Amino acid sequence: MKYNLAESGYLFNTGKSYKSYEFLGCHVLKNGITIFNVWAPHAKSVAVVGDFNGWHDSELTAIDTTGIWHGEFRDVEIGSLYKFSITDSNNERHLKIDPYAREFEKKPGDAAVVVGPINKKWHDSLWLARRKRSDIKKRPLNIYELHLGSWRRHEDGSYYTYSEIATELIPYIKKMGYTHVELMPVMEHLLDASWGYQQLGYFAITSRFGNIDGFLDLVDKLHQANIGVLVDWVPGHFIRNYDALYQYDGTITYEYQDENRADNRGWGAWNFDLGKAQVRSFLISSAFYWLEQCHLDGLRVDSVSNMLYLDYDIGKEGLKNDQGDNRNLEGIEFLQKLNQIVHEEHPDALMIAEESSAFAGVTNAVEDGGLGFDFKWNLGWMHDTLKFFEMDPLYRHDHFDLLTFAFVYMYNEKFIMPFSHDEVVHGKKSLMHKMPGDRYNQFANLRTMITYLLAFPGKKLTFMGSEWGQFLEWRDWTSLEWVDLKDPLNNKMQKFTQTLNQTYRDNKPLWEQDYESNGMIYSNTDDAQSSTMGFIRQGKRKHQFVVAAFNFVPVERKDYRIGVPYAGEYELLINTEDKTFGGTWTKLETKFVADKTPFHGQPASFILTLPAMGALLIRPTKLK
Repeated sequence: MKYNLAESGYLFNTGKSYKSYEFLGCHVLKNGITIFNVWAPHAKSVAVVGDFNGWHDSELTAIDTTGIWHGEFRDVEIGSLYKFSITDSNNERHLKIDPYAREFEKKPGDAAVVVGPINKKWHDSLWLARRKRSDIKKRPLNIYELHLGSWRRHEDGSYYTYSEIATELIPYIKKMGYTHVELMPVMEHLLDASWGYQQLGYFAITSRFGNIDGFLDLVDKLHQANIGVLVDWVPGHFIRNYDALYQYDGTITYEYQDENRADNRGWGAWNFDLGKAQVRSFLISSAFYWLEQCHLDGLRVDSVSNMLYLDYDIGKEGLKNDQGDNRNLEGIEFLQKLNQIVHEEHPDALMIAEESSAFAGVTNAVEDGGLGFDFKWNLGWMHDTLKFFEMDPLYRHDHFDLLTFAFVYMYNEKFIMPFSHDEVVHGKKSLMHKMPGDRYNQFANLRTMITYLLAFPGKKLTFMGSEWGQFLEWRDWTSLEWVDLKDPLNNKMQKFTQTLNQTYRDNKPLWEQDYESNGMIYSNTDDAQSSTMGFIRQGKRKHQFVVAAFNFVPVERKDYRIGVPYAGEYELLINTEDKTFGGTWTKLETKFVADKTPFHGQPASFILTLPAMGALLIRPTKLK
């Protein structure tokens, strides 16, 4: 390690140290010395305690006026546990975690673990080179969201290791045809039920499944299999525990000075002071650590709305900034800075916002006044679509605006269309259980809804278990119900999802122009009375397009006419009512001929039978 601690401390204190993990925390040197550095600006004294010194204080020394305390010690073995002993101005002693720890002991303990430097030999250069060359906005992006602790478990309820996860997950993702996995937070956390969103460690992989080496091997193997890796990251708030970051040196340190702003009542957490320079250094360094040291392809930033608004939390109605509105100005500035710095160093890394309001310009460039994210989850579309499909089909024609409203704002941002974990937990029911009717009709609805997702402009995300229609809602304390796949209907639903995902990847019009207005042709989107819909996804080449037709009621529509841009021959890609997928059609219409009969603004059209509670994807083969 070669650095000047005073100079590094200066950059840290000005908010410009974006790799502060290189000098803060614990570092084992080749010469047998172990260095401990920690930022505690208002501490009276700081010491390190651990099982290497019998948990007695080994004093650190203050480095000038940087607020950083430094110590060098011999005979500290890798694997030792440690904490910082901080004495505040009132002579009260506090045992605190290392904010830069790269590993913690297994819960319920929260002592940091002394680890050596990362010495990973990577084998994903081909993936990274391909990532740099391609524009993901014009490529297929179909994300499988999963929670590592409950995707699979051993029969005795114990966790899989990272190595075991790799062995099972990689062939499954390849088989199913997803392009990326998105892992719910893998940073260290104490409470299982928080799913990782109440983070303890911002530089530490959770010890539940193994150590950092195991995680890096998982990422490496996923990349070698041409699967991208995204991870949820929580820079807005941190765990409430008093031995963690809260009042770290005995005074307000990482959280807001105003306790009303610091206290996140809704989530039982503390909000980071996003306007403080040192907090910015800390958080941006955390992002860089995961992107650079762990080769992640991107971060899905959790709870962005909480960082954008002063009154987002319970009991904070009426909070205003100096300009008289409810925006969190320093939060906005932090997010802009974060995205700017990340994209300067890694222009191909994906920064994704989970943002639930209508805040304008989330995915606009910072220089244009935006926040600078690459993508934003379209939570409005998700809620409206689920509300529509949960409804008895008898009443859907009166609520067709739940589907069509998204057409009004679909190009306002660069959206990812999600069916996420939040919608299948805590009594909300699984996607399958949300669908109305008997078991057959539930599957028919689910197939149609997933087809609607894959055909709609925007990138895609679905949560684990939905691909085969698991009936039980998600439970974080146990494995998915893989036994479901012994049921023929669940098995056929999985086969359908696999086929649909491959159809998506193989057909450029379904992803090539997701964010271009000419990528969507509204051929028949206003027939609320029949509860049917048709639109065309247009590729860059004018003769490349996919026709999507949907029937949202269990009434077969014979002689259903579809308007298309050209006369000629067309072929079936997907019929959700194919018996192979669990439907009722044993004989499919696979060929269609369009003549020059104008229909719904298109110069040509063809007639087909639109299956009851079904969807069709069709593409041209020979145009006149």
